[in-house]
Amino acid sequence: MKLYEEGAYLLRGSEVVINSPEASEAVAAKTGKTVTPEEAKQQTIAYNILKEHNTSGSMDKLKIKFDKLTSHDITFVGIIQTARASGLEKFPIPYVLTNCHNSLCAVGGTINEDDHVFGLTCAKRYGGVYVPPHQAVIHQFAREVLADCGKMILGSDSHTRYGALGTMAVGEGGPELVKQLLNKTYDIDMPGVVGVYLTGTPAKGVGPQDLALAIIGAVFENGFVKNSVMEFVGPGVSNLSVDFRIGVDVMTTETTCLSSIWRTDDKVKEFYEIHGRAGSYKELNPGETAFYDRWIEIDLSAIKPMIAMPFHPSNAYTIEEVNANLMDILDDCEKRAEVSFDGKVKPDFKSKVKGGKFYVDQGIIAGCAGGGFENICDAADILKGASIGADEFTLSVYPASTPIYMELVKNGAVANLLATGAIVKTAFCGPCFGAGDTPANNAFSIRHSTRNFPNREGSKVQNGQISSVALMDARSIAATAANKGCLTAATDMDINYTKPKYFFDGRIYENRVFDSKGVADPDVEIRFGPNIKDWPKMSALPENLVLKVVSVIHDPVTTTDELIPSGETSSYRSNPLGLAEFTLSRKDPEYVGRAKEIQKAQKAVEEDSCPGEVVPEVHGVMDTIKAHFEGVSRANIGFGSTIFAVKPGDGSAREQAASCQKVLGGWANIANEYATKRYRSNLINWGMLPFLIDEGDLPFENLDYLFLPKIRAAVADGKTEFDAYVVKDGTITPFALRMAELTPDERDIILDGCLINYYRR
Repeated sequence: MKLYEEGAYLLRGSEVVINSPEASEAVAAKTGKTVTPEEAKQQTIAYNILKEHNTSGSMDKLKIKFDKLTSHDITFVGIIQTARASGLEKFPIPYVLTNCHNSLCAVGGTINEDDHVFGLTCAKRYGGVYVPPHQAVIHQFAREVLADCGKMILGSDSHTRYGALGTMAVGEGGPELVKQLLNKTYDIDMPGVVGVYLTGTPAKGVGPQDLALAIIGAVFENGFVKNSVMEFVGPGVSNLSVDFRIGVDVMTTETTCLSSIWRTDDKVKEFYEIHGRAGSYKELNPGETAFYDRWIEIDLSAIKPMIAMPFHPSNAYTIEEVNANLMDILDDCEKRAEVSFDGKVKPDFKSKVKGGKFYVDQGIIAGCAGGGFENICDAADILKGASIGADEFTLSVYPASTPIYMELVKNGAVANLLATGAIVKTAFCGPCFGAGDTPANNAFSIRHSTRNFPNREGSKVQNGQISSVALMDARSIAATAANKGCLTAATDMDINYTKPKYFFDGRIYENRVFDSKGVADPDVEIRFGPNIKDWPKMSALPENLVLKVVSVIHDPVTTTDELIPSGETSSYRSNPLGLAEFTLSRKDPEYVGRAKEIQKAQKAVEEDSCPGEVVPEVHGVMDTIKAHFEGVSRANIGFGSTIFAVKPGDGSAREQAASCQKVLGGWANIANEYATKRYRSNLINWGMLPFLIDEGDLPFENLDYLFLPKIRAAVADGKTEFDAYVVKDGTITPFALRMAELTPDERDIILDGCLINYYRR
């Protein structure tokens, strides 16, 4: 794999000219035309799809209108509640509500199923589509039913990626979907486009997760594709099945790119024909001379079976490397665990080594990444006639949709898997976010799923529990299962892959999926369970702001799972205050109490009473501020909390990572950088200031008070640099905060206090 920072020209879809001072002359000599990089950028697939969906008139500042929306059952309640509070009357474009996360209906009594009933009644009232639990995971349903070549889909799940089917899809926090539901736009600067040029053919036994992990390992840490569109081109694309492309595409989220798009061909055309949607196909290719801001070249034949060791998809090795350097790599993983868990628990990976071999405890093939037809068929071929054994090792397989499951039953793959001792379950995203198949304490799980962050498997460090996940391809998981848990690459086995043809049977959707066909019925009464609560009142940004630092996190990256845990907490995402009790619970259990304490001061201000009476230490802070700043009083000041994290927001698109802080009185985050565009957008949409501070020694400590004078005026004036002060021991110490430029709408949202207030106004 080769990475080129300088970018490249792609001529006629096949010939590459790496950018250099001489490149334009070389391009002119080959094409007979002189073209600048700026002109050639307009010939990428991504540019033209964005242009067709942009309403701003400027390709530098985009205002995108999407064609369709999709959400699942731990995001759609909050989204619809926000939209209702902002004036929603009907869904203006197709909006699909799937139910693939809170499907167990096992946590918190009736509240999971209450959310499902809420979703069904909203689909009827506002004119949407409702997919019942266990029918399909969100992204597989979108592939089968929603995708169209050249179109754009916005989803409230970070793995909203349908580029392999010619659909540019973006995963964002819920408020961005609210904007689309209210006929507003998705506002971004024109993203860079990174070309991914594929050549060759994968070796037998190499699967999509192997290629995906190789890419993630090469580009995550250096931010090579961050907030860009990855465009997959080159002759190697046609050497991959559509299922293979899909399996790579969905994992591009873990690179921190904004979206993805692939050139399309007859294999994609056949995919649409199989699904009864031939009219959705359109050939997509870059123009005669296309320029890419950055460039990646991959020889598919050189990709080997991969494993992403705990605790990130970018911690990637070949399985061959791991087996050859076992103790050194396991030692490194244990050291990473020390950082991730602050020494609270210590996984013992080395105890899994027996006779010089690494033995794992569990295998999972599941969800939007692993649950595809081809992955499971190949796994069944590897395991046919084998046994996973009667010891600790277990194997669970989750087909990504009921139509896939039906075909696997018909062609015998399910029978082959069950005969080995494996379990085949229904479509469910639980193993991807910690709500199903939680291993035993100190167990090691290998999974063809999307993420292996700490706690994604369901363990609870705060309770002294720790199990760990490594990511692998379904084929190598099956090979490992055939060897009863001994880590094995699929390429080490000589398998006759049968490659059965897929036949899509849509009758199950016709029988079970509610489709309003876009017709709203305002007479339908929405059904609310007792856990479904409205958003609490939120104040506008005050003239001056006092922030108490209530958590300081020095980890290199802070995931959204650490900001608001996944797993069992997902059942409370319909209850903003209930969910907020879990904020940072696995990273900083004292956060909630500290945030609530300073929130008392803000509530006192809103009630026109003295904040110092409810939070006594505020008296001294205010005395110091008043001694240095004239005109500051209870009438023009607000109080709240902030956190510092080096690089927060990697991972999930969940808005609750920000909204939970907001409902506890959070007014800002301070970071050296934000891991993803979507987390920064979530902060803004919940009225929180996404501050930046230069790397180095922090001018403040945990529990310090910060003062931001005239912050409202500064935001209103579009400033990107802000005066700030540490207020401590009767002294004021100045320091500087920065903020990337806000759009006019983003400024107004922050000034109003949140998106709901903005639309109400």
